[in-house]
Amino acid sequence: MNDRFEIPARLKNTGFALIGVGVLTLLIGVFALLMGAHATDYDKTRFWATLLHDSVFFCFITGVSIFIQAAVTLAQGAWITSFRRVPEAIGANFWIFGIIGLIVTFSIVFLYKDSHGQNPIYPWITPGNDKILLGKQPFLNIPMFVGFSIATVALWAYFGKKFRAMSIAQESAPKNDTKIYWKVFRLSGVFLIVYGLSQMSTIPWLWVMSIQAHWFSTLFSWYSFASSFVSGMSLIMLWVLYLKNQGNLELVTKEHMHDLGKFMFAFSIFWTYLWFAQYMLIWYANIPDETVYFKLRQQGPYSVIFYANFICNFIMPFLILMSRPSKRNYFTVSFVAMLIIFGHWMDFFQMIMPGPLGEHWTINWYEIGIFMGFVGILITAVSRTLTKSSLVPHNNILLKETAVHVA
Repeated sequence: MNDRFEIPARLKNTGFALIGVGVLTLLIGVFALLMGAHATDYDKTRFWATLLHDSVFFCFITGVSIFIQAAVTLAQGAWITSFRRVPEAIGANFWIFGIIGLIVTFSIVFLYKDSHGQNPIYPWITPGNDKILLGKQPFLNIPMFVGFSIATVALWAYFGKKFRAMSIAQESAPKNDTKIYWKVFRLSGVFLIVYGLSQMSTIPWLWVMSIQAHWFSTLFSWYSFASSFVSGMSLIMLWVLYLKNQGNLELVTKEHMHDLGKFMFAFSIFWTYLWFAQYMLIWYANIPDETVYFKLRQQGPYSVIFYANFICNFIMPFLILMSRPSKRNYFTVSFVAMLIIFGHWMDFFQMIMPGPLGEHWTINWYEIGIFMGFVGILITAVSRTLTKSSLVPHNNILLKETAVHVA
């Protein structure tokens, strides 16, 4: 059994090339702001908002792999065991994107102000006489932001590393020993509490929703979770397919691929349910303080992204993955996985950008270049982690069950 992964030269070069594009894009952006005589407040805000967009998106989709490990462990699901090293490798590298996210968000909070002395990305930092922002200061304040952000990144990074380390330790444990298994089981329950108090509530409020601090939605954290989950599951799918094409993961069959495809299909529908629930209630109530959020996105200059978002994230995955054969076809699920990741990248774009940029937005060389840089970091970090251990979790008590798995 080919249970060791060696990084092909093409993948290594692709990762480095994408990182190079991202670094070059960032340097050009910094140079343009520092040396450009005509750099405006819009240019500066776009610079920081783009970094925030990608750092938040990649934090959330890599963090989802930690959540998936914990949830499946508590459910005692064996189907994921054959490719468990993939979410472990993704989750173990969350710390990289977590640190980037902290650097970007703290730079915005502590360093960035426009020419008027205001913070256009997080307006609650400079509330002035705004009664609504002043009324939210018990929660929307810098110590709360910093505390929740550091605690979330530190805890997610710890559990991401811990789950992988314990999974590898199981290989050298006595045969059929369950001590580590049950320890992971208990830690998974603890992590889900942490995840519930961060991803399911506070962090999306602080990092994303507070960009338009006058507006709020009680569904927002669940909405951002659904977007992150289906993107994270699609990311796992792409890595599993790549490793299969390299001759690895021999235990993974079309039954396992079918299950991954079902999750992509189901959570595309779940995301749409939350999208509709949030949109429909705000539309029906027609309260100006609430409709302002969708008016800019649906009827304003973001309308192209608004409708493309719905097509890419619901209509196409729903129609393509509805049939059983499509979820077992490698080309089809690869295409849909890439479509979903890009579609939800756009979803986060429209969550974040309209607040600081208003009606003047663009997706140009800077946005694409930064995105490519983050993709390169992900490819390089995950592929290196995959080489450091067997791709088959030997001595896992569920390994036999996953080998005979039928969807």
